[in-house]
Amino acid sequence: MILVLLLVFVVLPLGLILLYRVVPPPVTPLMLIRLVEGQGLDKDWVPWKEISPHLRQAVVASEDNLFCQHSGFDWQSLEAAAKAYASGERAGGGSTISMQTAKNLFLWPSRSIIRKGLEVPLTAMLEMLWPKRRILEVYLNIAEWGPGIYGIEAAAQHYFKRAAEDLTPRQASQLVAVLPNPLEWRPVPPSDYVARRARVIRTRIRQLGPLLDCVSG
Repeated sequence: MILVLLLVFVVLPLGLILLYRVVPPPVTPLMLIRLVEGQGLDKDWVPWKEISPHLRQAVVASEDNLFCQHSGFDWQSLEAAAKAYASGERAGGGSTISMQTAKNLFLWPSRSIIRKGLEVPLTAMLEMLWPKRRILEVYLNIAEWGPGIYGIEAAAQHYFKRAAEDLTPRQASQLVAVLPNPLEWRPVPPSDYVARRARVIRTRIRQLGPLLDCVSG
């Protein structure tokens, strides 16, 4: 039994993480779940250099300001989220891009303590074995951007009829603005809330400056 657990929770994930450092992940649990739900599957992998720098900067400005600095975990935000959860309040925030990448690659979409517990060692392995650029590259290529839409290339083509490398700052910010709830929000036409959120993201990009260095080149 111990050997089976080691295989399932250590050896297999470690092997996949090493493989996915150089090979695009073919599918994720979320994609399969949504496919069974009837949402379809539209995805098209693009390498780092074919993703607009505006989009890379926008997602860090929106999702994880300290992405270039931390080792996978924003402990201050995690502590605040844990305290909110313990007191019965809505526990928002705390999840870094590295954590979201680990979750999207290997786990299921839920807020359970079990899933969160599995997310921690997977995130640590990603940070140890992948450079920051690979983490963000994979994240942007497997993230859900709408019903049945996965990866920034499919999203750019679907919403703006253009390649991911050609996204403007405004288009990039509108796409990133829907990431917290891609099944309900749309970048085009943006609701008042999405438009406001996109403006905040563009402002934050200018404010972050060198904190975006690892994703700008």
